Amino acid sequence: MSHSEKPADERLPLYQRLRDDMLAKVTAGEWQPGIAIPTEAELTRHYGVAIGTLRKAIDTLVNDGLMKRSQGRGTFIRRPEFDRSLFRFFRQVDARGSRRVPDSRILRRSLESAGPDIVKALALPTSSEVVCLKRLRHLDGQSVYLEEIWLPASRFKTLMSIELEDFGNLLYPFYEEQCGQLVGSASETLTVELASAEAALTLDICEGQPVVMIERIARGYDGIPLEFRRSCGSAATFRYQVDIS
Repeated sequence: MSHSEKPADERLPLYQRLRDDMLAKVTAGEWQPGIAIPTEAELTRHYGVAIGTLRKAIDTLVNDGLMKRSQGRGTFIRRPEFDRSLFRFFRQVDARGSRRVPDSRILRRSLESAGPDIVKALALPTSSEVVCLKRLRHLDGQSVYLEEIWLPASRFKTLMSIELEDFGNLLYPFYEEQCGQLVGSASETLTVELASAEAALTLDICEGQPVVMIERIARGYDGIPLEFRRSCGSAATFRYQVDIS
């Protein structure tokens, strides 16, 4: 097992201890997303386990969406493309009817004491500091989403010293580059609310008009919450589709 991590819980099944150790390698940056992990033969020698045990550990990571197998190429750490998730719910197209990822602009950044809802979402100690970002997503000059993002300051305080114009459209690669924090999974909750005065002004809609709020908790490969995000968009452009078979 990795000597840099805390000792594995010997009460856990061996395959689960292998799974946790492999995830620790990703979190520590030893294994990088998009790059093949060592071969099964190399890993069985490294861990001193049977091939069946190793495969069971990898299977759990594949089933969780954290790794993917590529025939003839090996097994890779999966880098999820979370920015596309908004397109499952909001239809935003340009003048030619093509879907595009909206541009982004950080409107405001601050270092704050986390309120109770943020503490709960990020599993932080009471009154922990968080980096708060307010971000506008726009397409062809039209504002389409207003976002509030909270990040544990203990992991993301570096972002307070970066020029706002240097924040890119895709934040998760930016988190990795600037703070060494890898996002591996996320969960989202949708609610319908009434537009606040700020949201109405920013999105060019009437105050009190229905908006859809998507709350996301993004987690590291080790399951620890890294980001809490609330994305607000007009209900007029919202659509829900699910395929059932």
